[in-house]
Amino acid sequence: MIESPSDTGATRTARAALTHAFEAASAYLQSRDSRPVWPTATIESLRAALGGPLQRLPIDAGVVLDDLVRAAEPGLVATTGPRYFGFVTGGALPATVGADWLAAVWDQPAALYVLSPAAAVVEEVAGAWLLEVLGLPSTASVGFVTGCHMANFTALAAARLEVLRRAGWDLDQNGLQGSPPIRVLVGNEVHVSVVGALRMLGIGSRQIERVDADEQGRMRPASLERALQSPTGPTIVCAQAGNVNTGAFDPLDEIAGVASRHGAWLHVDGAFGLWASACAALRPHMRGVERADSWATDAHKWLNVPYDSGLVFVAHPAAHRAAMSLTAAYLVRSGPQPRENMDWTPESSRRARGFAVYAALRSLGTDGIEDLIGRCCRHARRFADKLGADSRVTILNDVVLNQVLVRFEDDDDTTRAVIARVQEERVCWVGGTRWRNMEAMRISVSNWSTTEADVDRSVQSILHAIGSPTRPAAPPPD
Repeated sequence: MIESPSDTGATRTARAALTHAFEAASAYLQSRDSRPVWPTATIESLRAALGGPLQRLPIDAGVVLDDLVRAAEPGLVATTGPRYFGFVTGGALPATVGADWLAAVWDQPAALYVLSPAAAVVEEVAGAWLLEVLGLPSTASVGFVTGCHMANFTALAAARLEVLRRAGWDLDQNGLQGSPPIRVLVGNEVHVSVVGALRMLGIGSRQIERVDADEQGRMRPASLERALQSPTGPTIVCAQAGNVNTGAFDPLDEIAGVASRHGAWLHVDGAFGLWASACAALRPHMRGVERADSWATDAHKWLNVPYDSGLVFVAHPAAHRAAMSLTAAYLVRSGPQPRENMDWTPESSRRARGFAVYAALRSLGTDGIEDLIGRCCRHARRFADKLGADSRVTILNDVVLNQVLVRFEDDDDTTRAVIARVQEERVCWVGGTRWRNMEAMRISVSNWSTTEADVDRSVQSILHAIGSPTRPAAPPPD
C-alpha cells in the first residue's frame, strides 16, 4: 500500500519540527514585553552553548530546535519588543511573521515567474500598492532587496548606467574603465550606506562632493546650486528623507528643481523617512519627492516586516532593468507579460520577500500604515517633552519624525555614562551617537507595539540613570 503524502515520514518529521518552532516562538512572544531588552549572556557563554565540535551522526530536528532555543535565547536582543529604541528597527507585525513562516515553508525561489508564479504576482501587486502609499509615480519600477544598502546600490546602478548613456557611453558594452567621470553630490549628513553603495559601483571618495547642510542636517539647495554651476559631465545628486540622527528631511522640492535644471539624476535615500509620505501630517516634509529619479527605503524599518526587506523604486524602468537583468540559455522566461523578479534586483537566488510585504500592506491598509507612522512620531515627541522637562537634559534636534537626540548635563562623559547605565538596566535599549561633535543618546521609535506606557517607563529608566529620584517602573507581572 502506497502512503499518502500526508502520512510520509518526511511530512511527519517536518510537522514535528514546525511544532517545536511554533511552541518556542509562542513562548518567546509571551515573554517579549517583560523580558530584559538587552540580554545577560556573555560572548563566552554563548560560544560554549552553541559551539563545540560538529557531531558525525544526524540529530532529530526537534532536538536540534530545542537545543538551539536553549542556547540562543539568552543572547537574543528584544528588538521586536516595545521598548527597543536603539537603531531604527521596526518590530514584525503578526501578519508579516506568519507570511514569512509560510514563505520559508513554501520555499519559493523569487527569481523567475516559472519558479513561482505566486511570488512574481505578489511582488507585482505589492509594488503597485507601495507606489501609491509612498506617493511615487505609478509607472516606476520596483525591486525587493535585502535592505536600504542594496536598495541604494540598485538605484545608483541604474543612475550610473543612465547618466553615462546620456553622455554617449555604453556601460553594458564598454564597462566603467575609460568612461566619462561621474560626479556625485551628497549632503554633509549623507548616510554611510549611500557611500558604501557608490564604492561598490566603482565611484570613489574623490568623485563624491559634499554639500553644506544646516543645523538639522538638511542639504542646502543654494549650496547645491553653486556646486552645479559649472557643468562637469554625468552627475548624480543624492538627497535624504529622514536624517539618521535628527529625522530631518532635505528640502526635496527645491533640490529636485536644482537637479532638473542641471540635468542631474536625483536619488532619494529614505531608509525610514520615505514612509512619511503615508501620513498626512508628515506629507509636507515630502513635497517634491515624486520628482526624483530613484528612491530607496526599508520595509523592515517602518513597515514592520521581518528582516531582511528593502525596497528600491526607479522612475526609469528601462535603466533599472538594464542595470540588473541577466540572460542565459537556461533562464527560461515566460514572455513579456509576467513580472520577472530578477530583472529588478542584484540577486537571483533569494527568498520570496514579497509575501511578508504583501501581508503587511493587507493587514494595515492605508489607514493602518498612517496610524503606525503617526503614532511612532507622537511617541518620539512624548520622549522629547518628558525628558526635556528635566533641567539636566537637552534635546538637540527638532523632533519632526521618530528620532530624538538627547544630551545630559551638556557633557560627553556624563552622556556616555547615562547611555551605559540605561543599557545595563535593560528596561529599554537606546544607543549612542555623535552629533555636531557632541556625544548624544539616540532614541528611535519605529515599533508598532510601543505604547505611551512603554515610553513613560523608558523615560523613568533614563531619568533614573542620571540620578533622578524617580525609580523605573516595576516589570509587568508574567
